Amino acid sequence: MSQWNAHSWREKPIKQQPNYADKKQLKQVEQELSQFPPLVFAEEIRALRSQLTDVCQGNGFLLQGGDCAESFSDFNAPKIRDTFKVILQMAIVMTFAGSCPVTKVARMAGQYAKPRSSDLETIDGVNLPSYRGDIINGMAFTETDRQPDPQRMLKAYHHSAATLNLLRAFAQGGLANLHKVHKWNLGFLAANPLKERYQQMAEQIQSALQFMEVLGINADNNATLHETQLFTSHEALLLPYEQALTRTDTLTGLPYDCSAHMIWIGERTRQLDHAHVEFMRGIHNPIGVKVGPTMPADELIQLLDVLNPDNEAGRITLITRMGADNLAGKLPELARRVKAEGRHVVWSSDPMHGNTTKADNGLKTRNFDAIHKELRQFFAVHQAEGTYAGGIHLEMTGEDVTECTGGAYQISESDLSSRYRTQCDPRLNADQVLELAFLVAESLRAARNGHG
Repeated sequence: MSQWNAHSWREKPIKQQPNYADKKQLKQVEQELSQFPPLVFAEEIRALRSQLTDVCQGNGFLLQGGDCAESFSDFNAPKIRDTFKVILQMAIVMTFAGSCPVTKVARMAGQYAKPRSSDLETIDGVNLPSYRGDIINGMAFTETDRQPDPQRMLKAYHHSAATLNLLRAFAQGGLANLHKVHKWNLGFLAANPLKERYQQMAEQIQSALQFMEVLGINADNNATLHETQLFTSHEALLLPYEQALTRTDTLTGLPYDCSAHMIWIGERTRQLDHAHVEFMRGIHNPIGVKVGPTMPADELIQLLDVLNPDNEAGRITLITRMGADNLAGKLPELARRVKAEGRHVVWSSDPMHGNTTKADNGLKTRNFDAIHKELRQFFAVHQAEGTYAGGIHLEMTGEDVTECTGGAYQISESDLSSRYRTQCDPRLNADQVLELAFLVAESLRAARNGHG
């Protein structure tokens, strides 16, 4: 491999990048960003790598979730709070089910760029650049909005900083109190049509919390009961932004992308000889790699060679996104090959992207049963192959949206238009996410028992 530096990606072919008309302004924005304080710090990033090392070794579980694409216009404290709350609610169910720590990583504070299948969008014979996320251009189908604007990177930085500030306040300020989180779950169950299905686990969690109270272990004398640690992540798509926020750690002398604790490479940008892989191989963050049904086993091993040549545990998370009809036939070969090669990875399931369909009214949607089916298959494959199903990766929101069909409340295609608010892809709402947590709990418990 050639020598790496933070700008060596510029010498490689690149995909999924906007065409900025004003190159001088782009350079000025990059320079300005490079002087800004980092959004996250190297020590925090190392803490996440340590936790992911535990997950890789079967001693933890990764819960990653949040918006498909964050929005400048929908940026507010209640939205951030509600997504934070539902991540905590999922985590307490999974912690209890798996009897293991759950590492919480939000798709927040930076998930502003989205890959697209085409550079252009055509409506009524008019061709304009595709919407690529608020960090690049606007969603409105006008020539002004769709023109890529470098200044949007500055706005994305400031929105991300404000989001991180609020998330840290929530995590340390008492909102993460386990007793509060469990009460939220009890409220969810009380109104749920299928509450009897989940009641036993909720009662067991309640008994465990009461037992700790009897022993004198409570939020007043134990910080772990009223504080939590939440990390951030996004797809590292817009490389000028990522490079501008890359810093050399003063303690170790190593480069870190300080735009988020964890970043990932998508299906469309994981070419071995292209810019995104080149950039990611040199930074020391935990790296995610999306793995679709077309990924050959040889190519996966080559990617691991490039991104993790020292085979360090906690460095790589393989995020499978194959679809409920494909995973059972595609994942076993990859899991078998990675195991045979002795590679240290965290296996995580993204059951969302492979199950996207279009409703009769033209809206994109995903079906809850298909999402659950892919997750069940993910756990079953790893159990059969003797590998560890170590995480889930969801596009979700704490809001009461109607974007994915199914679930206990039986959202139908005709319901979608009532509260369809996504910037890009359909998300599970708060009730669907929590229902999924209870349903996955049994699979997680079996995976933990089988691994242990």
